[in-house]
Amino acid sequence: MEHEELRQRFATLTTAHLADACVRAGLPVRCAPAGTGAVVPGSRLLGPAIPARHVGSVDVFLEAFEEAVPGGVLVVDNGGRLDESCVGDLVVLEARAAGLAGVVIWGLHRDTADIREIGLPVFSLGSLPTGPLSVGPRVDGGLAEAIVGTWRIGPADLVLGDDDGVLFVPAARAGELFTLAEGIRDTERRQADRIRAGETLREQVDFAGFLTAREADPARTFRAHLRSVGGAIEE
Repeated sequence: MEHEELRQRFATLTTAHLADACVRAGLPVRCAPAGTGAVVPGSRLLGPAIPARHVGSVDVFLEAFEEAVPGGVLVVDNGGRLDESCVGDLVVLEARAAGLAGVVIWGLHRDTADIREIGLPVFSLGSLPTGPLSVGPRVDGGLAEAIVGTWRIGPADLVLGDDDGVLFVPAARAGELFTLAEGIRDTERRQADRIRAGETLREQVDFAGFLTAREADPARTFRAHLRSVGGAIEE
């Protein structure tokens, strides 16, 4: 599926919708660690992953940009370090010049004011004035894969970011996941409208019926009950 079509569809979705879609599809929900947020609140991001494992020098980013796919997202693996920043304004400017859609950092950034002015979406664990504190040896496969939290991210992954954080999904399953997410979104909107109209969520999902069924069958889960009544509040 073309990325432009996905971008248009993502404009009416959230990472939460797509995370729930992963659960519905039986896929791992691969989120960047909690605390990963946009330098500019309200930023939204979608594009194929361009991994880069940082070892103290920007040359790995410049090398990644050499063959970067336009619309891709630089995914920087700095091991989640909180004692140094690894991306600043020049890297973000170069990413924009290379046609990238944004940057996701498992680590910290600096030059916050300049990055805000550049306008390219950047997600990180936060900011710190100091840059890299040392330079280590180049990592084999450092442009083939980035580790973000507990997840290994590569070019076959699609990166999605919004105010809830960053989610990685297999690009080959994107169409299926977006369709599931749209269904979840529509169900939740209908449920929200009904609450506003005076019908409680408990009434909508027949929560009293669930409690009765659970008494008869203690193994009965609320999630299974929701699926039986068409609810979508958990996945």
